[in-house]
Parts: sequence; C-alpha cells; structure tokens
Amino acid sequence: MSDQSFLATIERVRRGDPEAAEELLRQYEPLVRRQVRMRLSDTRLTRLYDSVDYSQSVFASFFLRAVDGQFELKEPQDLLRLLVTMTRNKIADSARKQLSDKRDGSRSDVDSQVFQAVPTSDASPSQVLSLRELLDQAQECMTPEESAVAALRRDGLSWDEVAERLGGTAQSRRMQFSRALERVVRDLDL
Repeated sequence: MSDQSFLATIERVRRGDPEAAEELLRQYEPLVRRQVRMRLSDTRLTRLYDSVDYSQSVFASFFLRAVDGQFELKEPQDLLRLLVTMTRNKIADSARKQLSDKRDGSRSDVDSQVFQAVPTSDASPSQVLSLRELLDQAQECMTPEESAVAALRRDGLSWDEVAERLGGTAQSRRMQFSRALERVVRDLDL
C-alpha cells in the first residue's frame, strides 16, 4: 500500500467507512495475531484468550479511537508500530488483571465482553450498524467541547490545528481527548 493510498484509507476509516476498516483488518490482522502468538506465553492467559481475542480487542480500540481522530498516522509503518504497541499493552493489561489478588480465573473479564462485541472482518450489516451505534453512544457521552475536538480530528486536523481553533495547547487538547475516551469506555462499560 503506497503512502497516499494508506492516507486515503485512514481518512476513510476516520469517516466510519466499513470497507476501509475491512481493508485494514485484512492487511494488518495477521500481523497482530502473530505478535500475540509471539508474546503470549503465560498459560493462565492462553486458557482464557487466543490470538483472535486479542486481535479483536486491539482493532476495537483502534477503530473507536481512529474514528474520533486520536491517531496521527502518516505511513503504514506508523500504523504497524501503533498496533504492535497496542497488542503488547493489551497482553500486559490482561496479565496484570489475571495475576492481581482480586482476580481469579473464574471471574468474567471486562475485555471478554469487548472481544465478543467486536465485528470480525466478515462483519454483517447488523454488526456494522452495531459498531456505528456504539460510536454514536460514545459521542453522546462527550461534552460539547470534547465533541468539537473529536469532530476536528475526524476532519483530519492535527493536534496543533485543533488547539489553534479551540484554544489551549496541542498537548492539552490531546490529553483532554484521551481522558474523554477513557471516560467513555468506562461509562459505556467497555
């Protein structure tokens, strides 16, 4: 995929285009699953999750945040690095949750609900609609200012441009948006 083609695909993903999402899934899911298999060595985790589970969770997080314009991806290597980092973090988070004293193997994990809710690359129209509804619910959980940040990012503006339009610094707007996404994930019980 050329850099121009990549940027066009990312822009389509930001606009919620399911075909662009499927295109990225087809191209990058095998790489994410390979990363999971290479990193997943704890048998307590392998009994609960496999590479598909982590891959679905990684892409659910990616698409939710990409549609809201959180990522600035200029070339395919940027996306690859991001997905590898997200995969590593998902595995580390699962390990921490499973190994903490308040967890036992029989309790339901919040991530498992996300794994079950994420459409696969064979997403049916109803699954695509469900994802769109989830994104709409996320938007409703945001304040008007957070929604404005999301809209500007979705339109392709950089963090500097967002700060220029709304005031503040690029870093403060990025942190504001990151906190908003964390709150939305918590509020929607994802």
